[in-house]
Amino acid sequence: MTYVSSVFSLLSESTMRTPTRLLLLGAALASAPLAAQETTVASATTGTKDTTTTTTADSAKAKTPEKKEATGISVVPTIEIQHIRANDQRGINVFEAPKNDKVEYAGFKLSFGAAFTQQFQGLGHENTAAPKMVAGATAGAPQTNANQLIQIGHGFNNAVANLYVNAQLAKGIRVSMTSYLSARHHNETWVKDGYLQIDDSPLDVAPLVTLMQYTTVKAGHFEINYGDGHFRRTDNGNSMYNPLVGNYILDAFTTQVGGEVYLRGRGLLDGAFVMGGMTNGEVRGTILNPTKRSPAYLTKVGIDRQLSKDLRVRLTGSSFAQARSANQTLYSGDRAGSRYYDVLENTTSTETANHTSGALNPGMNELHALAVNPFVKFRGLELFGQLERARGKAVTETARRDLTQTVVEGTYRLFHDRLYASARYNGVSGRLAGMANDVSVDRTQFGGGWFINPLIVLKAEWVNQQYDDFPPTDIRNGGKFRGFVVEGGVAF
Repeated sequence: MTYVSSVFSLLSESTMRTPTRLLLLGAALASAPLAAQETTVASATTGTKDTTTTTTADSAKAKTPEKKEATGISVVPTIEIQHIRANDQRGINVFEAPKNDKVEYAGFKLSFGAAFTQQFQGLGHENTAAPKMVAGATAGAPQTNANQLIQIGHGFNNAVANLYVNAQLAKGIRVSMTSYLSARHHNETWVKDGYLQIDDSPLDVAPLVTLMQYTTVKAGHFEINYGDGHFRRTDNGNSMYNPLVGNYILDAFTTQVGGEVYLRGRGLLDGAFVMGGMTNGEVRGTILNPTKRSPAYLTKVGIDRQLSKDLRVRLTGSSFAQARSANQTLYSGDRAGSRYYDVLENTTSTETANHTSGALNPGMNELHALAVNPFVKFRGLELFGQLERARGKAVTETARRDLTQTVVEGTYRLFHDRLYASARYNGVSGRLAGMANDVSVDRTQFGGGWFINPLIVLKAEWVNQQYDDFPPTDIRNGGKFRGFVVEGGVAF
């Protein structure tokens, strides 16, 4: 059995049951001869290169490392489902699912995939909040300080995992479902989303066939396409696309019920697209309390062009608008939870109940949000940004509030994208519910990673987050946390 085959056997036996195995996996593979990485991906049966490719407007022919074992065994699975983003390293810098890939239609196909991630956390936190005494949990119990931080140390977090099921139902028509097998917020298995995507005409009618050459339709319960940040974040068990460990402070990520329609340009307009969508604006469907709810409307316009062999440029603008909602989830829809466990939480904190530690929720039932995302890739250098404004109010408020977010990220990939270094600044400022003054939260992250092969990544991050201008009675007054997180991930 080859060295890598032995490692995969170790991983399949105990990734979820023994958290330490994933980091031991990275250490074991680190000792493998570098020469074993200098090969290319090939089909296990034909020896030809994997046929999974993407268009200029989707992945811009990114130089994904291609490898195979000396025996000719394929390292990555062949993608057989049309118009889909790979779960592994091949999905990096793919935004909207590719319209013009080269996956041939060969009848009904059913595919399964999975992703696993494990962290070792070494964070510390502090605050200057005034004591806030509350009654004990039982009669006669002493009062406790609700602003006292829980004691945290260095150690492993629980492993998390995703399961992917995809089916090719007809030419250009597929259905996808993602389940969280284990997550910080939900330890039990539950379905994250499921939707139908149509990129080809189901009827052989000439006008409809022509229209579908430019059109994509998505319907169901899906991850809405607001902003580009959600394409570069960690989604529970899948940490392949995020060059660092943590997601954004103001994390625009949610699944909602509805539909999106895309029109994509060709020829002189190649790489340009517009999208319009409508959803229920909430993370689950319901017919109750109709007077408290209204539809949410999505728009997105953008262009993604490969200007030369070395230079790719993308620029998009997105909007989200909902007049009223009983439970607006654009910034609170991440049911998987934050990567920074128990930071700035009090002594009653639990892994599941306080799953958003380190993030902010604007708490707006009426919400109007805008995001602009530039992306530039020049050879191994990637620059990505997000300028965002959220405006709205809670049901109990009469005046609207504003929050703004800035994200600046730089990543440099080298050695055929096997190694990379990355840095990110993320700042949020504005008014939170119940506060008389604006507050701000600033985070800096520095890190890097190693793709042992396109299915396995080992990365580390140093993070420093600081809270300013929070009231003395708020646990985040004078708050800060800093330290390191080491993370290992597998996806296929």
